[in-house]
Amino acid sequence: MERGKMAEAESLETSAEHERILREIESTDTACIGPTLRSVYDGEEHGRFMEKLETRIRNHDREIEKMCNFHYQGFVDSITELLKVRGEAQKLKAQQQRNLDNIVLQQPRTGSKKKSKKDGYTIFDMEIESTSPKSEQDSGILDVEDEEDDEEVPGAQDLVDFSPVYRCLHIYSVLGARETFENYYRKQRRKQARLVLQPPSNMHETLDGYRKYFNQIVGFFVVEDHILHTTQGLVNRAYIDELWEMALSKTIAALRTHSSYCSDPNLVLDLKNLIVLFADTLQIYGFPVNQLFDMLLEIRDQYSETLLKKWASIFRNILDSDNYSPIPVTSEEVYKKVVGQFPFQDTELEKQPFPKKFPFSEFVPKVYNQIKEFIYACLKFSEDLHLSSTEVDDMIRKSTNLLLTRTLSNSLQNVIKRKNIGLTELVQIIINTTHLEKSCKYLEEFITNITNVLPETVHTTKLYGTTTFKDARHAAEEEIYTNLNQKIDQFLQLADYDWMTGDLGHKASDYLVDLIAFLRSTFAVFTHLPGKVAQTACMSACKHLATSLMQLLLEAEVRQLTLGALQQFNLDVRECEQFARSGPVPGFQEDTLQLAFIDLRQLLDLFIQWDWSTYLADYGQPNCKYLRVNPVTALTLLEKMKDTSRKNNMFAQFRKNERDKQKLIDTVAKQLRTLISTHHS
Repeated sequence: MERGKMAEAESLETSAEHERILREIESTDTACIGPTLRSVYDGEEHGRFMEKLETRIRNHDREIEKMCNFHYQGFVDSITELLKVRGEAQKLKAQQQRNLDNIVLQQPRTGSKKKSKKDGYTIFDMEIESTSPKSEQDSGILDVEDEEDDEEVPGAQDLVDFSPVYRCLHIYSVLGARETFENYYRKQRRKQARLVLQPPSNMHETLDGYRKYFNQIVGFFVVEDHILHTTQGLVNRAYIDELWEMALSKTIAALRTHSSYCSDPNLVLDLKNLIVLFADTLQIYGFPVNQLFDMLLEIRDQYSETLLKKWASIFRNILDSDNYSPIPVTSEEVYKKVVGQFPFQDTELEKQPFPKKFPFSEFVPKVYNQIKEFIYACLKFSEDLHLSSTEVDDMIRKSTNLLLTRTLSNSLQNVIKRKNIGLTELVQIIINTTHLEKSCKYLEEFITNITNVLPETVHTTKLYGTTTFKDARHAAEEEIYTNLNQKIDQFLQLADYDWMTGDLGHKASDYLVDLIAFLRSTFAVFTHLPGKVAQTACMSACKHLATSLMQLLLEAEVRQLTLGALQQFNLDVRECEQFARSGPVPGFQEDTLQLAFIDLRQLLDLFIQWDWSTYLADYGQPNCKYLRVNPVTALTLLEKMKDTSRKNNMFAQFRKNERDKQKLIDTVAKQLRTLISTHHS
């Protein structure tokens, strides 16, 4: 029993010793664990120790597993977040450097400088080639695409092998001739720069020509910038600034020359975007580019000119294809479509049932929308030019004013002055320009909404649309007056008076009846015109008709005429007066329109009534009966009636005393001459 107690004591002692050894193993450096393990194997209980060790290992494994399980989800989330951040960072880096490092740098050689392998290499052996997987077509600095590419974009050092430069610089430095190499390098690179800056003769024909030109320049200066930052003194900032100043002046001169050949506004706009990207790219490398943006303002003027030429063609097509008839609408859908294209409100028209008509023709909404499209096109050029909203607003307004006062005005004038233009078309043009004039305030609002510059702002340019449409309307009005007069002249050419007739007529001449019918139908169309325009046209037509009839009566080719001819002429004048009294156009007061024929009326009354005693007695009095009869006109007509009584039996009612009547004519003629010499000397 005592022996059993002793064995139990030894077992406890051994177990405690094993526990101590395990703690020592857990806390001791692995380099010092050898003596500890040896003490185990020197004893006789190493089997039991191994069991304890395995138990302890399993306990530690469970603890580790618990700890890992506790932190595993957080670990997974952290790794996922890290991968996302890494991807976004790579995308951002790719987007920032895509314009710089994705360029195929192509440098021309100044000559064959390649040496044999034994002689080593110089910088001028290398031709810059892209190792990017993109095609040559996609290597331009404008090819910025929103591609999701997680691959790192290669830098200049990845695209170009700079080792020949470093090798040569090292060799020359070891030989003590570093300065010689520096001078040689800079001299040759200046020569290469001049070749790079020489644009191809057909560069202006396509955007690709400009792109390749810019790629060469960017490639050259990216290489020089890399050399500046990776070598000590091979090039310095002063040398690069000198090269850039030369490059800038030559580039601007080349762009001025080649861009002047461009007549396509889309190509000019693409060129502007290319220049902005070119300037922004080089600005990132520290090169001053303000002169490039100043030059873009010059190209802006050229862009405006190309736009004006393009819109001149657009307006011409719109005006040529218009039918110059009010737009018919048969449904609410069509009505809303037109109102959506052009700001028009008319409560009376809205109340009318379908079908109905807008007062203007198709060219009104089309022209209005094209003006807005022009404004959008102007806005596109101002993007990315670092201009203030006020400058953008001023640019758009000035360009739009040129469109209105020059391009659109000329297009309207050309239509108005066309030889085959009809009165109906001219009337519709007046109506159309009236509505376009009213829409100018909406164009002002349109520009304000785009630029956020209020029209009340100081120095804000006002649109001249009102003036443009007023001028066009006035031109159309003048053309109506001219056109009417020409039509009247055409009818008068049909006049065929028998000036020697002895018969007394009973009705107006056929040509004059047709003329009056034409005037009535014409003025009926004028109902949609502004009142003053219709009245002026009517008065102008009547005055022209009266003047033309007077000239017809007094023309030199009519050497003699009879009283019968005067009677027929009088019937025609009465027909004209009847037309004037009928009020062909509303708005005239009483006999205002009849006054156009007053000169003819008084002259004919004087001769037909043979009332010379009254005329001669009252001449010069403010209230005389024949106030509008000029003695020169009366004498001219009287001379045509001399000596016709005998030949044509003109004074048949005075047959008994023909000589006395002829003598009376001579006496009146003499008195008229005296009157003329007295009052008109």
